[in-house]
Amino acid sequence: MIDSSINPAIDHIALRLKTIPESPGVYQHLDAEGNVIYVGKARNLQRRVSSYFSHYDDKSPKIKMLVRSVRDIRVTVVATEVDALLLENSLIKRYQPRYNSMLKDDKTYPYLCITDEPYPRLLYTRKRNIRGQYFGPYPNGTILRQLQDIIRQLFQYRTCNVMQGRPCMKHQIGLCGAPCAGKQSKEDYQATFDNIRRILKGDFADILDQLKRQMYSLAEELRFEEAEAVKHKIHLLEEYQSRSTVVDTNVRDVDVISILSDDHYAWVNFLRVKHGAIIYSLNSELRKQLDEADAEILATVVPALHEQTQSTATEIILPFAVPDLPEEYLKQTTDPRGDRRKLLELSLRNVESYQKQCRHQRALTAGDAAPQAVKLLERLQRALQLPTLPMEIECFDNSNIQGAYPVAGMVHFTAGKPNRQEYRKFNIRGDFKSSRLQDDGTRSLEVPKSRSHDDLKINDDYGSMAEVIERRYRRLRDEGKPLPDLLIVDGGEGQMHVAREVIVDRLGLAIPIAGLAKDDRHRTNELLTFTPTGEICVVQLKPTDSLFHLLEQIQNEVHRFAITFHKDKRSRGTFRTSLTDIPGIGEKTAHELLLRYGSVKQVGIQTLDDLSSAIGAAKARLVYDHLHATE
Repeated sequence: MIDSSINPAIDHIALRLKTIPESPGVYQHLDAEGNVIYVGKARNLQRRVSSYFSHYDDKSPKIKMLVRSVRDIRVTVVATEVDALLLENSLIKRYQPRYNSMLKDDKTYPYLCITDEPYPRLLYTRKRNIRGQYFGPYPNGTILRQLQDIIRQLFQYRTCNVMQGRPCMKHQIGLCGAPCAGKQSKEDYQATFDNIRRILKGDFADILDQLKRQMYSLAEELRFEEAEAVKHKIHLLEEYQSRSTVVDTNVRDVDVISILSDDHYAWVNFLRVKHGAIIYSLNSELRKQLDEADAEILATVVPALHEQTQSTATEIILPFAVPDLPEEYLKQTTDPRGDRRKLLELSLRNVESYQKQCRHQRALTAGDAAPQAVKLLERLQRALQLPTLPMEIECFDNSNIQGAYPVAGMVHFTAGKPNRQEYRKFNIRGDFKSSRLQDDGTRSLEVPKSRSHDDLKINDDYGSMAEVIERRYRRLRDEGKPLPDLLIVDGGEGQMHVAREVIVDRLGLAIPIAGLAKDDRHRTNELLTFTPTGEICVVQLKPTDSLFHLLEQIQNEVHRFAITFHKDKRSRGTFRTSLTDIPGIGEKTAHELLLRYGSVKQVGIQTLDDLSSAIGAAKARLVYDHLHATE
């Protein structure tokens, strides 16, 4: 338990903690002014709330700040975890606590509203200030306008603010049944809006069946013009459905959510799917408040979006399990197959694209230097004919001395500036022996039969480049993490062909590739890129060009980073004894043995039990067998 130096109200809080029940419920942290600063839910309120005020040193900085600010605690006991989930969502909306991660305000999203009137209207709105039933929110106004236009062609309904008691022009042109003049009964008008509600909920199948039966009935009665009009409606509805359908219609009613995050923000994509069609998709950005894990964020976001979109789904497809989401609230599918897998992959592509948009927008407003950097990146995009602005650039370089101590380095530039948190070091394992040009101009990556010490000393820049690129991007692909907008290799045509073979042929990715070649004096000389036909061409840049200076900075930075890592490894590699030659025994273990026994000779006369007490049974067996086998 913390003391009063951390929180002066800890005595009062300690009394509160003793009275909190071990039941599911919702808790609220209050500050000195009585404001709610955090809302959470728990299966066991006593255990969860008490955890905030113990093991203080292990907490993240943001949680420490929260703990220091708490002056009182309120709890609400509920019957089930589902009740706790819904109550937490309601309280977060009411109090807007500063330490809760929340979705951005959804008031700017457009909705369709069926008004609460004897003869309803269908209205487009961005404010929920009209009495009625709302559908949405929709991702943008264009999609909603298209849907509204289709509904207008399918059904007749009034749009006037006040019913005049006489037919208007809308009736004359066939857009309204004139219920104001008694030309359309209230029952018939309500049936029209029942069908509109079904379409807005994504229930196309029932409407299509009903229209087809109506068309066949009219045709049997020889009312061909009316049957043709119904056929036109069927065509409109099927065309709209075909534009939305991405999977089999057996996927009847599911929600799909994916998430990406960094240290400060999280990005969420939400898809609503009915009968295989995506009704709408929402993207939201959240600012993290307490270093929450992705699962914690989704535990709050899922019920909020479920309510906000008035979802009727009983199943949700997720990239991983969310422990705080009760199964009786929504069935979780975390390892989908078939069509459900396609939906999750589509959601992941959406959230990756949205993350890049948000980072791009933030870079544009990041400071005085940002506009100039973005201009350079826009020029680079045009010069290399890239599909997106290269906000995230990664560059690789190898380093070794005659093949000894081979390493590689990767630098990451975000918005034209070094992002050192994303730098990576690679020890070359020898996964690829070499990459050779064949007589027909193609390349071949040979995998060695063994990874011996001699293989690692082969001066093989192509193999090293192939290895680190595959290791880097196979991992990003398998973990579903964002890929860079541009990959630059520090080398000429050979390195570019190797990178392309790994990225495209081996991994099946679509990362644009460029190369930076150097002259005889080891200075940046030219920028290389692939043409649409796969040939390499030179991008003409003057040495005085600011874009050339940016590329030169990237190349110098990756070279410095790789060389520094190589020097460090080489200095550590000068420690070498017969102990380090034993397979499975590294420098650390060799140091421990020499410090303990003084010399390799003394290590050799120790018993197996003595060695086990020093370095563990497994390593002791390796050392003992090796030294005694060579006697």
